[in-house]
Amino acid sequence: MGIDEAGRGAVIGPLVVCGLVIDDGKEKQLKKIGVRDSKELTPKKREKLAEEIDKIADNVVVLHVSACTIDSMRRSGINLNQIEAMKMADAVNMFLPDKVIIDAPSYNSHKFSDFFISKLNEDAKKAKFVFENYADKNYPVVSAASIVAKVERDKKIEQLKKEFNYDFGVGYSHDQRTITFLEKLAKENKGKMPKNIRTTWDTVQEIMKKYEQKGLAAFINKIKFS
Repeated sequence: MGIDEAGRGAVIGPLVVCGLVIDDGKEKQLKKIGVRDSKELTPKKREKLAEEIDKIADNVVVLHVSACTIDSMRRSGINLNQIEAMKMADAVNMFLPDKVIIDAPSYNSHKFSDFFISKLNEDAKKAKFVFENYADKNYPVVSAASIVAKVERDKKIEQLKKEFNYDFGVGYSHDQRTITFLEKLAKENKGKMPKNIRTTWDTVQEIMKKYEQKGLAAFINKIKFS
């Protein structure tokens, strides 16, 4: 099983985790169809490959963690690494593979692996585990998981754009379209955000605070001159 995620650092939309199970003998097929790190592929190429991967893989599980769930868990003291590890453990518990390769975060990698193992059932713990930063570049099965995760997140982002009737870009804070959209939401709702926005992110909190203050100032001025 290869495991990877998409949307870890996004401010809009879900974190998507994919666990992909394949027989060792089929790994060459992944290489043959051109599977590699999803970030090196165009959206159209990822979509095409995802269809081919689905035909080759023995099992695929895709888990979504919504923005509001991430916020709720973080407020209760569960950090992002732990959220990711919990979902990855869920994927392993479902299929009990013999070997698991995980694209793990570089920061606190030992804490990540220890926490991940703690969330496995006893049968799942019998597997051989590989935790590696940039595993999506080095292992085709993890590359395949990264592609599926990215395609699934992209689908959700496109759905949200239709719901909001606004093209907010990729949903990350480095995208100016995303920031412009967050400013628009905050302005229209006096600093409040809908459930698809990760309000525990610093970028979002700063924007919310700015428009909460503007709303409060306007309210105070209204009282003064009424």
